[in-house]
Amino acid sequence: MSQEFILKLARDTLQITLMISGPMLLVSLVVGIVISITQVVTSIQDMTLSFVPRVIAVFVTFLLAFSWAMKILLAFTAQLYGHLERFAR
Repeated sequence: MSQEFILKLARDTLQITLMISGPMLLVSLVVGIVISITQVVTSIQDMTLSFVPRVIAVFVTFLLAFSWAMKILLAFTAQLYGHLERFAR
């Protein structure tokens, strides 16, 4: 296994990890900012008010992006199995 192959594998792994987690992190960020602005405007400082909507939004995003994420992960797994003989050396 060459150094270039290991670097490509690490780069692809990080890229796919960011692609899969990106939508959920982005939604969590947006919902968190909106809830924080709402809390500042209304002077309501309840911890569950910022936590529960964020969890629900991330879960809904996960459900919506699940089939897309599985396609990407299955393609990457198939690519890894295709190069399995390189890992055995």
